[in-house]
Amino acid sequence: MDPNKMNLISGHLLDPTQVTPEDIYLIDIARPLSYLCRGVGQCKFFFSVGQHSIHCAKEAEARGYSERVQLACLLHDGGEAYMNDIIRPVKQHISGFRSLERQFQRAILTRFGIGDVTEEEWNKVREIDNAMLTNEMKALFAGVDDLIPDPLVSTPAIAPRPFEEVEQEFSEMVCSLSSAVASPENNV
Repeated sequence: MDPNKMNLISGHLLDPTQVTPEDIYLIDIARPLSYLCRGVGQCKFFFSVGQHSIHCAKEAEARGYSERVQLACLLHDGGEAYMNDIIRPVKQHISGFRSLERQFQRAILTRFGIGDVTEEEWNKVREIDNAMLTNEMKALFAGVDDLIPDPLVSTPAIAPRPFEEVEQEFSEMVCSLSSAVASPENNV
């Protein structure tokens, strides 16, 4: 085994400094995101990054956003499958982290057909991500009694779910949305 490469659930080895879209496999994203706990586990109960991503995609759908934005919402934390869920207050202090994270994110988005996400689309993803975060914080974290969650159109079920269910739903949504994005009528 090469100590400079990651051993992935798909069985592939990956150099995290040289990731390409061809290195990306859905199982290597869906499985870890269903196992990773939000907020580095500082939660009242287990709630996965995969669940968060699914809720973000469903919120995008509820808002009437395109399938491209829904897919971007679903994959927006995809890099965490390779680099873990580092909370925002810590992430900003880790030299080189954001650069590697962006490299993974570009490869993931390209692999699933939306490598050309526009700034306008990405702003919608960030808006949903932030709104979902405030709603999750209210349900998951201590010391946020005064927090007023951002309004959502959907009603996410912020509750524990079996890993396998989250992995399956995440995978099915990625396949469905990436197929829809790739269909010719969406490229007119």
